[in-house]
Amino acid sequence: MHTDLTTFCVKATDPLRAVVAQMDRNRLGIALVIDEARRLVGAVTDGDVRRAILSRLEFERPVETLLARKAGTAHAKPITARQGADRQTLLNVLQQHRILHLPLVDEQQHVVGLVTLDEFVPEKALPIQAVVMAGGKGSRLHPLTNELPKPMLRVGDRPVLEIIIGQLREAGIRQVKVTTHHKTEKIAGHFGDGNRFGVELSYVEEDHPLGTVGGLGLLEVPKETTLVINGDILTRVDFRAMLLYHREHQADLTVAVRQYDVRVPYGVVECEGPNVRKISEKPALILFINAGVYLLEPAVYQYIPNGQRLDMTDLIQRLLSEGRSVVSFPIREYWLDIGQREDYEQAQADVKEWAVAKQVTG
Repeated sequence: MHTDLTTFCVKATDPLRAVVAQMDRNRLGIALVIDEARRLVGAVTDGDVRRAILSRLEFERPVETLLARKAGTAHAKPITARQGADRQTLLNVLQQHRILHLPLVDEQQHVVGLVTLDEFVPEKALPIQAVVMAGGKGSRLHPLTNELPKPMLRVGDRPVLEIIIGQLREAGIRQVKVTTHHKTEKIAGHFGDGNRFGVELSYVEEDHPLGTVGGLGLLEVPKETTLVINGDILTRVDFRAMLLYHREHQADLTVAVRQYDVRVPYGVVECEGPNVRKISEKPALILFINAGVYLLEPAVYQYIPNGQRLDMTDLIQRLLSEGRSVVSFPIREYWLDIGQREDYEQAQADVKEWAVAKQVTG
């Protein structure tokens, strides 16, 4: 039970940015909204924040803006339990409502604690497998990739692929497959069966380039959800939060996206025929780009041909054409695609900064 709520509570008038800061501190994906008397008035989850990003809600807006959006829904009022309830009662409430967090309140609705499902059901390995797409030649990184495949380039003191596999292991993923094509022996020689890195590792070699997702067609169709990640991505995305979001939306495929702002250096004129309707001086266009991390249900594999080239953009379009559910999961954590030289150099600087920060915090 969490009784020190200093990293959980925010006020309705606080900016949404404060919610994100609290979630980063408590690492549990929730913030409790309280009034001046410390009475519970609402709750904001990690999923709420990510949906706010997709709706382009500015993070300087007050928390009450987000609570207003939830009004009238099943999630408008947080589920709570009374202070002093026994463990079995608390577990029953968590399971009955299929929630991960349960605020505890006293008779006056003052927040006095928070319990999580993990306190009753120990966190287990994630029931999914992961596939790292590591077959690219990394042409834009020549001459660095003349002797090494791109995922084996070192960032700090470790290859990028080793960093990714370490993050998968820390998230509770034990079954990892790596699709390869360029200099496969360099990858297999370093990782072996994965035992040294805490995972069960196997390889799928493409005898010719199969695009960004075609390599999955060489795999046996799994019985569980698959996490697919590009082998040149450096990120701190929360894989558990992504899986929860994926299941909450009952998606066939979830694609992680990253906000990308484009500043237009001119005044933009919007017209309807010859008539000017609006003019904006040097506006910023807010776009969402493919971040190279996905969750796929087994049913998706029927749309991936065996041994044929297929890019993820084509697969997503096929799913949409068939009426399948494809949802976007915005990454608010650190993310960097190291496909270009300047990005690779930025990754080196970022990792050094992380190492210094880790030393400072102990």
